[in-house]
Amino acid sequence: MGTLGKAIYTVGFWIRETGQAIDRLGCRLQGNYYFHEQLSRHRTLMNIFDKAPVVDKDAFVAPSASVIGDVQVGRASSIWYGCVLRGDVNNISVGSGTNIQDNSLVHVAKSNISGKVLPTIIGDNVTIGHSAVIHGCTVEDEAFVGMGAVLLDGVVVEKNAMVAGGALVRQNTRIPSGEVWGGNPAKFLRKLTEEEIAFISQSASNYCNLAKVHAAENAKTFDEIEFEKVLRKKFARRDEEYDSMIGVVREMPPQLILPDNVLPEKSSKAS
Repeated sequence: MGTLGKAIYTVGFWIRETGQAIDRLGCRLQGNYYFHEQLSRHRTLMNIFDKAPVVDKDAFVAPSASVIGDVQVGRASSIWYGCVLRGDVNNISVGSGTNIQDNSLVHVAKSNISGKVLPTIIGDNVTIGHSAVIHGCTVEDEAFVGMGAVLLDGVVVEKNAMVAGGALVRQNTRIPSGEVWGGNPAKFLRKLTEEEIAFISQSASNYCNLAKVHAAENAKTFDEIEFEKVLRKKFARRDEEYDSMIGVVREMPPQLILPDNVLPEKSSKAS
């Protein structure tokens, strides 16, 4: 580095140090009300090689989730907190209205014992429970994978089929429509009832509605969050019986009202 380069570097160093000093001073002046955001290296959406995730604008990807590489997420789908979708050596496709719940892992296969190159394809209105592992599989529309289930390479879960929580489904297993499989290794348990098949679709719908609430909450600014804290603190001390005695009517602020479609009992009454 020549003399000019050293001089430019030194000026840049001074500018950065001055900016940091001003930031620290401002935080001290704000006292207990200051907000200091730490730099995090986590990226919700991350390219790998020349592949970039494609996420529909109406989909919800939680801030702590990781969607990496050749991954497509369809409309109204939701990828919940702590999930990892890693499309590095092959591609992952998630349809519309599907929910992949907290801490689940979705990966792909470039090579395995069978010598097959396997992407992971997840259809529409699918529910994948918390902490499930989906590896090089196909999960068809309106299927259900329970919490903690593990699906190995080449597994196919047909439409309206269910994998019970904690099941281990061996390679190249096909789970027919309308059946429940469970255990380690997973085996046929019984046929699904009509109510259980209807529940699969309802579960996907419920999570679509819930994802909208979480997306709105994550989009709030710091000022909006602080304002709601004040409102919650104020209305937490409300005594409805006392208010009725003195004839006072206090309306709940709209910021504190949960949407009707999030609570199943409310939505059923409304319909």
